[in-house]
Amino acid sequence: MAPTTPTVKLASGYEMPIVGFGIWKVPRETCADQVYNAIKLGYRHIDGAWDYANSAEAGQGVRRAIEEGIVKREDMFITSKLWNNYHAREHAFEMAKLENENWGLGYLDLFLIHFPIAQEFIPLDKLRYPAFWSDKEQTKVTPLAKVPISETWKALEDMVQTKENPNGFIRSIGVSNFQSQLIYDLLSYAKIHPSVLQIEHHPYLTQPDLVAMAQENNIAVTGYSTFGPQSFIELDNETAKKAKPLFETDVVKSVAAKHGKSPGQVLLRWCTQRGIIVIPKSNSVERLKQNLECCTFDLSDDEIKQISSLNLNLRFNNPGTFSTPLRIFG
Repeated sequence: MAPTTPTVKLASGYEMPIVGFGIWKVPRETCADQVYNAIKLGYRHIDGAWDYANSAEAGQGVRRAIEEGIVKREDMFITSKLWNNYHAREHAFEMAKLENENWGLGYLDLFLIHFPIAQEFIPLDKLRYPAFWSDKEQTKVTPLAKVPISETWKALEDMVQTKENPNGFIRSIGVSNFQSQLIYDLLSYAKIHPSVLQIEHHPYLTQPDLVAMAQENNIAVTGYSTFGPQSFIELDNETAKKAKPLFETDVVKSVAAKHGKSPGQVLLRWCTQRGIIVIPKSNSVERLKQNLECCTFDLSDDEIKQISSLNLNLRFNNPGTFSTPLRIFG
């Protein structure tokens, strides 16, 4: 029997499982099966995005689990994200509705602005999943567009299902890859409070002030890439290739040995014990089980501090390294 995953109560009032299954880089051809199998193991939170280009397949996996009676729709928590080319109000609605249809589950539990930049609109029939580029070869970074975050946030607010807006198809909204200044600004005009901030978060990039700022303002934090360079090595990321794997650091290895846990479980617990939501993925059933069991033990305050002391302010997901830099984190 899979352990019951603790939840975090969001500003919207909904509960979000603190451990989810992330589908970034999960191939389309295996995504439906991987999501279905994750649900069978006990996962109730799936983290996706339009940009990952596999939402339809992930939705198939969830619907199969529902049809087989493994879960009900209300047991699941589905996250997706608005991509940079669709920040203008009309484009945001077009993309969000298509993304909701991709999942085929009636509504999305959480919808985030993926990055705090707007890039020029690219029609879906020209390039459906452009990422940061305007060509299929990914050689030309798409220029920025003059769309303020306030316009995009208002569009997301109007997608939220409320008594006044019964046709809404999103339950909670939030942001991703934002820094404190922009969040403070957003809070000054938001009519619906952001529920979640998703950021790169691991012992090489702890961002304690950003985490504290979010939590002080009732914004739950989701950390991605909890295992640090691991996810980025296969992308030929030079920074990741030069970094020592977190699994091999003395601190993580010694804490794991002391608790009889895997290094991955220790890194996940370093997050979840501080209230930070995690969204790891794995192709291994055994590791998927281990990841889900990361809340079944506690680290000491000293162990958490030791792991945090590995901080190098080392960011792996950085569009500032592109040939035409997008200095989002400058």
